[in-house]
Amino acid sequence: MSSLDILAIGAHPDDVEIGAAGSLLLAAKQGQRVGILDLTYAELSSNGDVERRQQEAAAADRLLGVAARYNFGFPDRGLEPVREQAISRIVELIRQTRPRVVLAPYFQDRHPDHESVSRIVREAVFSAGIRKYQPHDKYPAYRPAQLHYYFINSTVTPQIVVDITAVYQEKMEVLRCYKSQFELEEGSVATPLTNGYLESVEYRERLFGQQAGVRYAEGFMCAAPFVVANL
Repeated sequence: MSSLDILAIGAHPDDVEIGAAGSLLLAAKQGQRVGILDLTYAELSSNGDVERRQQEAAAADRLLGVAARYNFGFPDRGLEPVREQAISRIVELIRQTRPRVVLAPYFQDRHPDHESVSRIVREAVFSAGIRKYQPHDKYPAYRPAQLHYYFINSTVTPQIVVDITAVYQEKMEVLRCYKSQFELEEGSVATPLTNGYLESVEYRERLFGQQAGVRYAEGFMCAAPFVVANL
């Protein structure tokens, strides 16, 4: 399994794209290897089925230029009962791919699965660096340098922002790959995602951009102090 520069983790296909597609687009264009991990197939989504969601994720991957996408197939809305198993699997993936940066959902969100993933990933990142935790000759202990949290439904003042102005329209094209989630189609039902959700994403990115003096930005919270060489 090839190494990664960034591993972005979400509960469902489209979580990572909502919060971090712009930053991942920029990273891929700079030659960084980006991977996405979905912990579930979102089989309980109000609209779309597993097959459709996987097709949409594949289309998003092509636009994002990701190096790899994984899905562990844990139960949608059933992550807490498999918490230790999920931590173990993520630890293994981190040790195999050795990403410099891991991204996870912000820990306060209206969707319980997003909050669960945030806690699970935090524990996995920590455990991956413990030599005696699941010792393995082929995949030794490794801890990513950075863990950052991206926003899905929450909007708080971010600790760091990434200027995505140059790729904002590309980000929106990525999100529009998930037509089953963001558009009302024949046979679908109204949800918060079909009620102007993409417009709310634009508002958030413009708000973060305004705060940073750029047009569009994605915001992140840091799990630990973020070190820079100078001011």
